[in-house]
Amino acid sequence: MTLPMQDPDVTATSQGATGAQAVQRALSLLSLVGRGGSAGLGLAQLTAAARLTRPTVRRLLLALGTARLVEQDAVTRRYHLGPEAYLLGSLASPRHGMLRHAADAVQRLADETGDTAFLSVQQDDHVLCLMHQEGRFPIRTQALKTGDRNPIGLGAGGLALLAALPEAEADTLFARITPLVTRIAIADLRADVARARICGHALNPGRVVPGSWALGVAVRWPDGRPAAALSVAAIENRMAPDRQPALVALLQREAALVEARLAQHFVSSERQDTA
Repeated sequence: MTLPMQDPDVTATSQGATGAQAVQRALSLLSLVGRGGSAGLGLAQLTAAARLTRPTVRRLLLALGTARLVEQDAVTRRYHLGPEAYLLGSLASPRHGMLRHAADAVQRLADETGDTAFLSVQQDDHVLCLMHQEGRFPIRTQALKTGDRNPIGLGAGGLALLAALPEAEADTLFARITPLVTRIAIADLRADVARARICGHALNPGRVVPGSWALGVAVRWPDGRPAAALSVAAIENRMAPDRQPALVALLQREAALVEARLAQHFVSSERQDTA
């Protein structure tokens, strides 16, 4: 019997797609492990979060473990980031180490406002919370946690980042996140971004979590592009109009300090490159 011939281009494309899917799944799983923090995550938790079958998750974790990107605690059986992940993070720190430049700004915002302060960065059409710091006020909002990732525009930090982008670029992002946003009207988000462009800061009037309000400002690279966002969240009655200007002033002060550090960092890097 003669077997049908396979088109080599079609076969290569199919194999490439399968390989790319496996890489994407592994990297998504690596990200989930990282968000598990010091407590780690078990196989069942990772399987549910990844929305993959248990054998697939186990196979991917084995591959990540072989690469030393993930390791399993011998006692708890939970998974944690491995030594190679730490090494890669260390190597990336000089270029992407926003925490190094802004962690103390987040701490000061939490200390001085008594509310919860955040540092967020854009990841394509999403925003990642790099750090959150709770203040001393006893009533806190159900806000972001470190490692949370949401479509850009959800929350004051995301709104501030969108408002800092060129309008055409922001419109493209709006088109991409529209299918991902179900609880909030895109028209409301557009209005929030337009207001942020005019005011120089973003306000989230409890759109994501009712009663949880937040203010945010963009931190810019030396070329003017948004690098990150600083924000402060609190219960609604702590975000009254008469208090907002003082909070915005604190946010803008800290954003300016971080921007000065970023500018100095790039000047130092250029000097090293030309030395």
